Amino acid sequence: MFRFNTIKDYHAALIAGQTSCIQAVDFYLNQINQHQHLNSFLEVFSEEAKLRANQLDASRANEKPLGKLHGVVVGIKDVLCYNEHKVSAASKILENYTAVYSATAIQHLLDQGAIIIGRQNCDEFAMGSSNENSAYGPVKNALDISRVPGGSSGGSAVAIQANLCMASLGSDTGGSVRQPADFCGVVGLKPSYGRISRYGLIAYASSFDQIGIFSHNVQDAALVLEVIAGADDFDSTVSSKEVPAYSNLLAANTGALQAPKKVAYFKETLSHPGLDPEIKKQTENYLEALVARGYTVDGIDFNLLSYLVPTYYVLTTAEASSNLSRFDGIKFGHRTADKVEDLNDLYKKSRSEGFGTEVQRRILLGTFVLSAGYFDAYFTKAQQVRQKLVDLNNDLFSKYDILISPTVPSPAFKLGENNHSATEMFLADIYTVYANLVGIPAISIPLFNHSNGMPFGLQVMSAAFNEIQLLHFSQEMMKSKS
Repeated sequence: MFRFNTIKDYHAALIAGQTSCIQAVDFYLNQINQHQHLNSFLEVFSEEAKLRANQLDASRANEKPLGKLHGVVVGIKDVLCYNEHKVSAASKILENYTAVYSATAIQHLLDQGAIIIGRQNCDEFAMGSSNENSAYGPVKNALDISRVPGGSSGGSAVAIQANLCMASLGSDTGGSVRQPADFCGVVGLKPSYGRISRYGLIAYASSFDQIGIFSHNVQDAALVLEVIAGADDFDSTVSSKEVPAYSNLLAANTGALQAPKKVAYFKETLSHPGLDPEIKKQTENYLEALVARGYTVDGIDFNLLSYLVPTYYVLTTAEASSNLSRFDGIKFGHRTADKVEDLNDLYKKSRSEGFGTEVQRRILLGTFVLSAGYFDAYFTKAQQVRQKLVDLNNDLFSKYDILISPTVPSPAFKLGENNHSATEMFLADIYTVYANLVGIPAISIPLFNHSNGMPFGLQVMSAAFNEIQLLHFSQEMMKSKS
């Protein structure tokens, strides 16, 4: 019986001849088949994965060093381009579209020996907090199929939760990796903005989007980040900063890598009326436990909490309005079969048929805040708030190593429970959007369980491009859990 704990253990078993890549692929294909009711995968690359597994098994006989992700079975969110494979952003407007190149992150996976087993369901164009907005049906939480897995990367989170692959790539614009990781009880990492190239990631909001990682543990997330991060000539916004050997640094756990000791939290995050009482209590208890273990833990006044969600949605919908204008039924994507009177009518009918309700809502909102007479009142003001947040964040991390908050205000809710109110759904992002607004790395680590049986996590943030400190602290917290 094939078992998976960590990539390091898996590689040791491969080298010792105790398992093989084809055994791993067969195991996960069987798992996916048994869990089709979760709707986690939109497409499974069965034969291709088997072929690659056999090739990798044969290559080990050459005694060359294994690629960092040799034989690692990975799923990818349906917003990442993989050459000659379909990519639809879970939208009818891109149904049956085939990518003509691979995203840089995908190419890095392949270069290091990963096996991509399929593309995973998500909210349409990554717009949603529940994975109920997919044109191909909702994803279901493996622990309770009456509940949502979170969004927008719900399929990628459930694939880890239900053990359908070893790691998954998602995307995070305002919490779309961390929130589903929290709901599903897995690790979800959003790196700093610019740490990973966005080339080949279908854009939602370009100054917020970042590819993220789901895994069973912090060490594996660190290794995948090490592989897919780095400079890229195809993305002018990606950082040219050197990529640390995250996995080696975590394993060494010595020298300059000391556990961060100065921790901050925003007082208002724990006093917010929308926060579940159990999440509030367990988070407060955890902060007290950190103090008992020798950490400095300070509560910081943060009077901008109520501005986070409005600022985020003004800016991201404005960028979405611009980015999604390319899907017009002319160059590619869905084109209406109805009779049209003129080009304008073709645009209207194609986009109305192709885009779902939530995407249409956000395009309309974004177009409104960019329109004449409202641009300064909404978009400019939101940009000013964003700058205030950046200034506050820089000051905070000049004094503290780590910032902690709940990941979400409640555990996974029931399917359909929040569909009556866009505001209620938007407020699910109240704790996660901060990291995207200021561009810092953030991770959700699964530490707690609610009395309703569902897991919930803790969100940990650090200064921009200080992922190693973030990962180290998170690893220490996961060790203390066990």
